[in-house]
Amino acid sequence: MIRNMKLQNKLMAGYLLACIIPLLVVSVIIFHQSTAGLENSSQDFANLYTSQIRTSLNEFVKEYDTVTKSVLVENEFIYKIGEKRNRTMDELVSQKVAIQRLLMRVTLLKPEIGTVMLVSRDNSVYQYTTATSTVDENVLLSQDWYKRIRSTDDTFFITGLHDRSYYDDKGKGAIVTVGRVLFSSDGAYSGMLLIDLDPFTLLQLDNAFVLARDKYGMRVILSNRQGEIVYHSDAASGRMTWAQVLASGSEYLKEDNSNERITLLGSTQSNNLFIRTEIPRERLLLEINKIKGVTVIVILTSCLIITFISLGLSYTITKPIKALRRSMKQAETGQYLPIEKEQANDEIGSLVHSYNKMIVTIRTLIEDVYIAEIKHRKAKFLALQNQINPHMLYNTLESIRMKALVKEEDEIAGMIKILARMFRLTLGKDGKQHSIKHEIDYTINYLQLQNIRFDNSFQLDVRIPEEMQTCSILPLIFQPIVENSIIHGFKGYEGNMHIVIEGTWTADGEILIRIMDDGMGISQDKQETLSAILEDAASDKYKLDELDASEGGGLGVKNIAERIKLQYGDLYYLTIQSDESRGTTVEILIPKY
Repeated sequence: MIRNMKLQNKLMAGYLLACIIPLLVVSVIIFHQSTAGLENSSQDFANLYTSQIRTSLNEFVKEYDTVTKSVLVENEFIYKIGEKRNRTMDELVSQKVAIQRLLMRVTLLKPEIGTVMLVSRDNSVYQYTTATSTVDENVLLSQDWYKRIRSTDDTFFITGLHDRSYYDDKGKGAIVTVGRVLFSSDGAYSGMLLIDLDPFTLLQLDNAFVLARDKYGMRVILSNRQGEIVYHSDAASGRMTWAQVLASGSEYLKEDNSNERITLLGSTQSNNLFIRTEIPRERLLLEINKIKGVTVIVILTSCLIITFISLGLSYTITKPIKALRRSMKQAETGQYLPIEKEQANDEIGSLVHSYNKMIVTIRTLIEDVYIAEIKHRKAKFLALQNQINPHMLYNTLESIRMKALVKEEDEIAGMIKILARMFRLTLGKDGKQHSIKHEIDYTINYLQLQNIRFDNSFQLDVRIPEEMQTCSILPLIFQPIVENSIIHGFKGYEGNMHIVIEGTWTADGEILIRIMDDGMGISQDKQETLSAILEDAASDKYKLDELDASEGGGLGVKNIAERIKLQYGDLYYLTIQSDESRGTTVEILIPKY
């Protein structure tokens, strides 16, 4: 089946298989690598962020441990506050002022501290706040969280989230209390220092976390040693309320055995706080599904593009082959027609170019042989038709010249003598070789006639080496060109015209002849027309319709160019270069014979 398929279908199937199979393999590998890399990168980011949180919390614990220790210098004073003895009014006022100064000093240590409370050993509550709302002492002492810290063995503690119900305004939200149990120098219980903080102060969310949270659904939960939640990133970012966190309690800290989340755990150096970072796998699956969808779209789009490219490439390859096949069929029937459409520069295009050259060569050879035979027969006919007895012509001209001398018409006799020389050069070779010297002599005689006619207005300068003058050349080459120079370049009787015939050897030992004049030159439009005519000389050299072109009109430059191409081949030429008002140069290249 494959052997009998058309070439275009084979090429297209080959392109598709060669492109789509690797594409599918690479796409599957990239998909699996991307999904594994996505989970690893999200986990690495969570590890990095957990490490940053741990560093931030260590700094927080260290700072507030220092803040709460700042009151230890007043331990003895605090211990005396709780003594049950009668004090004067001045002592009470002085004691209260000293406590206020102490609490105010603590408040000024950190800008985020809003309320500081001191509970003495007799459960008297002293407070300092920068807010408008104050603490209800009785409600504070009845709080469950307060009762729990009274029974703890920790000197420095951080409570879990609790409400603001012991404040006068009964405000919404939640707060965290950082504190220290105070002892006297002999180890007796002196009281307790409490600092209420907004949960936001524990951990500030940066832009990187917000972006990661939105992308992966990440959340961070902080808890204390008692398993109470101290901070929840969803509540801090507004995705849920603090009331919801308080209501759920430790539900967020339970172990997840469903493998629905990637969980990372950590703690501070003093183990006061524990960090729990969670990434839901469902969100990762969404990202993975996006990658899968993009991969499928890329594969389908690539397959479609590859299909169109395969169609185009196979069509590009098979189109010239089909054209070549059709042309061969025509050649079988005797129609030697080249493929005229422009071809590419590849191997097939080179094959078509070679085929076109072969077809043109075959057709040209057939036409050349046929036309050359016709031309040869016609030339023989013209030669027989135009045979003239040169002796009769010379005798007749000599008789006329003698009569002119008898009648003292010396100028007419001179012209007849020159004309006789020209006939002798044209008809009197008797099969001898026609040389460049003959062409020069013929041209000199022609110019002598023209100088008699135009009162010596033409000067000829021949610059051809002697050894070159003996070389053969086609007859009637120089004179028609000089005649054209006079006809088209002569300015009139007001000035003379200089004509130079120059011959040089080329590097390949060939003959390069230049015929130059200082006449009026040729206009740009006419020069372009002449160049086009000369370019057609190679293709017109075998045309039958040009055989009689010289009749009545002289031998033009196109006739000379065609004869040069016909006699010597396409490597040899006649060209014309002219500059208006500066004269014309005709250049001829022929081989050395």
